Amino acid sequence: MNILQINSSARTEGSHSSRLASNLVERLVAETPASTVTLRDLGRTPHPMLDESALQALFTPAEQRNPAQQSRVALDDALIAEIQAAEIVVLGAPMYNFGISAQLKNWIDAISRAQVTFRYTANGPEGLLTGKKVYVVLTRGGLYRNTPRDTQMPYLKTFFAFLGMNDVEFIYAEGLAMGPDSEKSALASADEQIQQLLAA
Repeated sequence: MNILQINSSARTEGSHSSRLASNLVERLVAETPASTVTLRDLGRTPHPMLDESALQALFTPAEQRNPAQQSRVALDDALIAEIQAAEIVVLGAPMYNFGISAQLKNWIDAISRAQVTFRYTANGPEGLLTGKKVYVVLTRGGLYRNTPRDTQMPYLKTFFAFLGMNDVEFIYAEGLAMGPDSEKSALASADEQIQQLLAA
């Protein structure tokens, strides 16, 4: 089993989302010891944003790209290869200002490539990254689940479905900034959610 773990926190140390994602991966590996784990930490190794030069590189035919363009496209190719090879994706996603981190948005832009991870057909878009299980650990300082302020979950659910990944489970750790007792309770709740999902 190939597992891809994506840490999208800006923090390289002390990230609740990264710790919980690692906890989930450890339990998955314990169930299937022969698993291979690929860790992509976007805080430690940020991916470049999608800017005009990146777009020019992507829309230039491969045989016509200059060395700089080839290098830029190769960065995206590496991320695409990782998710194509993965059977399980574990994403740690903290909430920043009611949304996802810039690091995660850059990863999303990198792996969303027409004719490679999705395509448009006469019947509409079709995702090409099918047959994968996705776990998303959502960490928040406040309480936003099932409220209009939770823009993360609908956005990520839509994004993964667009690329063909419809089997997505969300784990919540909320109230992390509302005092020590709330933090402890939130982390315990997230651990319990992980246990229940893996036991199902």
